[in-house]
Amino acid sequence: MDSLKEIGRQARLIRKYFVLAILFVGIETLFEVLIPLLMSDIIDQGILNKDMRIFATRGIGMIACAVLSLLTGMLYARYAAKASTKLGQLVRDKQFERIQKFTFTNLDHFETSGIITRLTSDVTVVQNAVTSGLRPLARGPVMLVLGLVMSFIINAKLAFVFFIVSPVLALIMVWIVKKVAPQYPLMQHALDLINSVVQENLTAIRTVKAFVRKKYEIEQFDRINEQVARITQTTFHYALFNTPAFQFCMYMTIVVLMLIGSNLILAGQLEVGQLTGILSYVLQILNSFVMLSNVFLLLIRSMASIGRIGQILAEPLQSASPDPVREMKDPTIRFEHVSFKYAPDARKNVLSDICMTIDPGSSVGILGGTGSGKTTLVSLIPRLYDVSQGRLTIGNVKVEDYDLRFLRDKVAVVLQNNVLFSGTILDNLRWGDPDASLGEIEKACRIACVDEFMDRLSNGLETELGQGGVNVSGGQKQRLCIARALLKKPKILIFDDSTSAVDTKTDAKIREGLDTLTGMTKIIIAQRIQSVEHCDQIIVLNDGMIEASGTHAQLMRDSAVYREIYETQKRGGQDNG
Repeated sequence: MDSLKEIGRQARLIRKYFVLAILFVGIETLFEVLIPLLMSDIIDQGILNKDMRIFATRGIGMIACAVLSLLTGMLYARYAAKASTKLGQLVRDKQFERIQKFTFTNLDHFETSGIITRLTSDVTVVQNAVTSGLRPLARGPVMLVLGLVMSFIINAKLAFVFFIVSPVLALIMVWIVKKVAPQYPLMQHALDLINSVVQENLTAIRTVKAFVRKKYEIEQFDRINEQVARITQTTFHYALFNTPAFQFCMYMTIVVLMLIGSNLILAGQLEVGQLTGILSYVLQILNSFVMLSNVFLLLIRSMASIGRIGQILAEPLQSASPDPVREMKDPTIRFEHVSFKYAPDARKNVLSDICMTIDPGSSVGILGGTGSGKTTLVSLIPRLYDVSQGRLTIGNVKVEDYDLRFLRDKVAVVLQNNVLFSGTILDNLRWGDPDASLGEIEKACRIACVDEFMDRLSNGLETELGQGGVNVSGGQKQRLCIARALLKKPKILIFDDSTSAVDTKTDAKIREGLDTLTGMTKIIIAQRIQSVEHCDQIIVLNDGMIEASGTHAQLMRDSAVYREIYETQKRGGQDNG
C-alpha cells in the first residue's frame, strides 16, 4: 500500500533506533553463545586436569561475557522502547491527520468504533510486535547459527541430531500459523463491535435510563462480549499450543542427546564437558526456535492490524485542484442540474436535477419533509459531499477548484446535531476565530441570544463545559453554536434547522439579529414557515427535487404544497393557543 510505504519512508527518521537495537541484541547473543564453550573448557581442562589457571581464566571470561551481555541487553531495551513508541506515535499521527481530511463520504465507509480501534488497539498491537518481536527476531537467527556452529566444533556426530528435529519444529509452526492467521482479523473486528456497543450506550445513557433499558443493554453487551471471548479463546488455544509443543521437542532432543552422548563417553569418543556444552547449545538453539515461532505469531497478528490501519491510510480523499483558487470575490451560488447519491451503485438519487441561483447577501429558506434532501443539499456547498452529476459553482468557480481549507473558511455551517467540545465556553466560541476580541465575541453572543443565559452560568464565558456540552440545554447549545459560526465572519452562513430547540420568541430575536449582518449570504433550513417567511427566496424540496421556489407571497399564491404546510402550522398554532 502506498500509504504504508509512505510511513516506511518517514520511519527512516527512527531507523537508527531499530539499527542500534538489533546491533546490541546481536552482540548480547554473541556473548551468551560463548559462555557454554568456556564452561566446556572449565569441565574438561580445568576440573578434570585440576588446572586452576584454566578454571580462573575461563571463569573470569564467563563473568565478563555475562556482564557484557547484561549491558548490551539494557542498551537494546532502551533503543527498542524508543523505536516502538516513536513508531506508534508516527502511525497514530498519520491516521489522525488522514481522518481530519475525510469527507462525510469517507466517514460513511467506517464505523466510528472501528476508527477508534484502529487508532488505539491496532497501533498497540503493532507496537507490541516491535517491542516483543524485535529481540527474538534479531536474537533467534544469530543464536541458531552460532549454536549450530559451536555444536559442530565440539562434536559433529551429536550436532546432526538438530537436522532431524528442525523439520518437525517447522511442521508444527506451519500448522499453528494456518490455524491462527484467520482468527486475528476476526478478533480485531470483534473489538470494534465492543467499542460500538459501549460508545452507543454512553452516548445515549440518558435515553437508556429514561426507557429503563438497562437490562437490555447489559444483555447486548454480554452477547458481544461472549463473541469476543469465543474468538479470543480459539485464537489463543492454537497460539499457546506453540510453547508446550516446542518444549516437548526440546526435552525429547535432550533425552536423545544424553543417550547418544553417554554411549560416546563410554566409548572414549566424547568428553563430559563437551556433552555439557552441547546440551547448553541445545537449549539455546531450541529456545531460538521457540522465539522465532512467537515472532511469527506476533507478525501474523500485527499484519492483521497493519491491514486495518492501511484501510484508513489508503482511503481515497477528495480530488484537489492542481491550481486551487484562494479568492472569492463573488459568492453567487449556482446549482446547475445537480444530482447526488451517497454510493455510486445506489439505485436512486438523493437529490435530482437541482437548478437554482442564490444571490450574494440574500437570505434563502429551505423547507421540506423529513428525508427530502435539505441537509444533503447544503452539505454540497462546503464540499462535505461532492456532487455526483451536474455543476455547483460559487462565483462562477466550481467548488472542486477551490482550495478546500479556503472554501470551508468562507462557509460557516451550524449543523442540525450541535457539537460542543470539552473546555470553557470561550474556548468553544473561539473555534470560529481564535483571535476574536472580547467585543466581537460579545456581539456574536448578543445576535445569537447567548447573553440571555450567560449571567445564569457560574463563571460566564469561563464556565467549563462537559464532554459534548452536557451541562447546557439543547437550546443553549444551539445558540452557542450559532455564535461560534458568526465569529468566522463567513461569506456564506448555513443554518441546518439550528433553532429547532429554541422558543419562537428567541427564534425571532435571532432572525432580527441576523438581518443586521450585511454582505453575508444566509441559507436557513427550517421546519417552521415562520422561521423562513422573511427570506428573499424560499425553496420547497420534495423527494430530492425542487417542488417550488419564490417569496412567501408568491408561494402562498402559486404553491399548493406550501399553502398546505402554512395552513397546517397556522392551525396547529391556533389549536395550542
